[in-house]
Amino acid sequence: MFELKKGALERKIEQHIAFFEERKDAFERKIERQIKGHKRKFEESFESLDDDMRFFRTWFEKPLRVGAVTPSSKALARTMAAYIDPAAPGPIIELGPGTGPITEALVAQGIDPGRLVLVEFDATFCRLLRARYPSATVVQGDAYGLKRILGNFLREPAAAVVSGLPLFTKPLRVRLRLLFEAFGLMLPGAPFVQFTYNALAPIPTRLDRVRVQASERVWMNIPPARVWVYRRD
Repeated sequence: MFELKKGALERKIEQHIAFFEERKDAFERKIERQIKGHKRKFEESFESLDDDMRFFRTWFEKPLRVGAVTPSSKALARTMAAYIDPAAPGPIIELGPGTGPITEALVAQGIDPGRLVLVEFDATFCRLLRARYPSATVVQGDAYGLKRILGNFLREPAAAVVSGLPLFTKPLRVRLRLLFEAFGLMLPGAPFVQFTYNALAPIPTRLDRVRVQASERVWMNIPPARVWVYRRD
């Protein structure tokens, strides 16, 4: 009788040990997943901070060319990307992508990175963009000479132009030339999307055959900004 009870007790103990071993493995896997998740979030935060430092350093060296102290916020980038139709044929041109917050929003909008033509003046930002978006076309040059620098890169009319350029640092005639050069590279009715921190439109809203619309002010950006969209029929 004692041997039978002893055997039953040993089997019960073994069952409990096996149960706890299974729970232990599951618990360890859960801890590993949590650690990996926290590590990934930390790396993403560090990468974002690194982008901010790159952007600030470039702004400090060339404040009039960069025009902003920090990259565009995700809220502003999403607002700009929302005006782009991923189904519209043709490349998407982005002017002054910097570290790529608007580029990231365009990809999240459903745009194939291979359709992106990124025009960036700063060589450091160009290297960063090529590493992050290897299938995109990164063109180093002055976007205010848009027609000249993109003449050899476009095989068809563009579906949109998205601009992060600091337009108010340029005379009005330069801004108008940029807009109409962009229109010359795009399909009729395609959007030229521009943001500004200024209360005024970056380009006059009363232009012949040009339709203009503006977003609500994006308060989740520092400083708050508004998106302006220009289309020519």
